[in-house]
Amino acid sequence: MPAEISVIIPTLDDERDLPTCLEALMEGLPVGLIRELIVTDGGSSDATRQMADEAGARVLVGTPSRGGQLRRAGQVARGRWLLVLDATTAPDPGWSEAVAAHVANSQSPACFRLGFQGRGAAAALVAGWANLRTRLFGLPLGQQGLLVRRSDYDAAGGFPDQPRLEDVALVQALKRHGAGRPVLLAVAARAAVPPRLRKGGLRNLWIQARCMFGADPERLAAAARR
Repeated sequence: MPAEISVIIPTLDDERDLPTCLEALMEGLPVGLIRELIVTDGGSSDATRQMADEAGARVLVGTPSRGGQLRRAGQVARGRWLLVLDATTAPDPGWSEAVAAHVANSQSPACFRLGFQGRGAAAALVAGWANLRTRLFGLPLGQQGLLVRRSDYDAAGGFPDQPRLEDVALVQALKRHGAGRPVLLAVAARAAVPPRLRKGGLRNLWIQARCMFGADPERLAAAARR
């Protein structure tokens, strides 16, 4: 029997991208892979919450902070595994088979290979770097998703309530608590190319690298906003 998985999606005004993400997740329902879908919203002013509700998701609403939103969802999730997925990311067909195989044969965290829905030098550079960084350091980007056992998530303290780079903080905590490094699944997830990447792909890589080596996440978040 497939493991029970709670899918967690943080949102904030994502009505444009959320339908593509939800449609991609549908293949996990007939095989019994998904126990529940939790959309944790930061106060959207568009139709995001209505879309999530119509899709049968449990919708949480709170202060807009990505780390805080994910933390709230993690506290109520009931699955034995958590799959955290960005609202702008859609796993490729076949993702449910890859995830089911992983949870049946491994205890380590995992993530998707990163691809982007659009083309461009910055997008290709970031995708290549993200996949290489995952292989070398076990440190994926948020757009790659994160599959983690609930017990390991709890042992690591869950997502920290911070506005940015909460995924890096959790992965580092998972390593410290013996869960191991995330491994790449044999299937990609396609992320929408965000405006900040189109305008400053190399700058974002630099910010992520600084966090990786211990820079303060609050200061990095302020730098990214500037």
